[in-house]
Amino acid sequence: MIIAQHRKFTPINIVSVSIMGLGLCLGIFLHLPEKITPILFEPAIHNLIGFEIGRNLQSAQNVFVTLLLTLLQAFFLNRIINHFNFLGKPNFLTALMYMTLVSMFTPFLVLSPPLICNFIAIWMLGKLFSIYKQHDVKSLMFDLGMIVAIGSLIYFPFMIMMFLLWISLIIFRPFNWREWITPLLGFSTIYFLLGVIYYWTGRIGEFYEIFEPLGYAFPTGLSLNIYDYLVVVPILIALLFFLFVLKDYFFKSVVHVRKAFQLLFFMVLLTLGSFYLNDHITINHFLLCAPPIAIYLAFYFTNSKSKWVYESLYFVIIATIVYFQFF
Repeated sequence: MIIAQHRKFTPINIVSVSIMGLGLCLGIFLHLPEKITPILFEPAIHNLIGFEIGRNLQSAQNVFVTLLLTLLQAFFLNRIINHFNFLGKPNFLTALMYMTLVSMFTPFLVLSPPLICNFIAIWMLGKLFSIYKQHDVKSLMFDLGMIVAIGSLIYFPFMIMMFLLWISLIIFRPFNWREWITPLLGFSTIYFLLGVIYYWTGRIGEFYEIFEPLGYAFPTGLSLNIYDYLVVVPILIALLFFLFVLKDYFFKSVVHVRKAFQLLFFMVLLTLGSFYLNDHITINHFLLCAPPIAIYLAFYFTNSKSKWVYESLYFVIIATIVYFQFF
């Protein structure tokens, strides 16, 4: 069965995850729109480089590149989780869960700024998980501040991850005001340099326009139909089962793992809350929830004892995704 196979740490699962990823996006390959115009970066970058990257990609190429990028992200995240031993034993369930989540909605299967930002989000998680045992993290937090700023130039709502840096310091570290200031310095450095470039080119007005989303009113609608909500239901059930399994393992886990799971919870909350930085809500925004939720699901499917329950649940998840892609 699928879950039992990916509980093993074997190279063949690299192929298996890739096949699953391809299978979960077949629906869009068979129902390709005539033209998909990818938007990979915010205007802050577009205005500087003067052209849109990926504009000439055909629809099939767009989806195929997206598949390759999500596979890279899945194995990158899986490597981090196995490195910190969050699941108790190395396996490929994190990669499998990530590929499942990024295939839930058709808009997830094309190039978008949140998709690109997931590389940065996963990279950040690897660095944040490592601060627990480090003696001095000021330089690391400065780098993370710069990373968040770069991510916000790709997708502006990613700016909210600055709060995740400070939350990580609360969770993992005793209070040190220097460690709290350094992320802000790193973040400001990127925007200062960007402002200088805009000033030199006589376009400082365009630089100020970058921050217009901070004044947006709260969006009031999300373009989802009832079928989109139905796809989420099996995932919500799996997360409920995760909470029951976590209850049994939480205090048996090492402190680092417990703190990391708390950090992931705040990452999900911040991502959900940052939708207001868009002038309208797009489903692609919620791609940023995929890394932490994939880790939660991988923990459940690794530690669940009832084989028929977890195998049946995962079958329902993939069956629901595939059904609504085709129908």
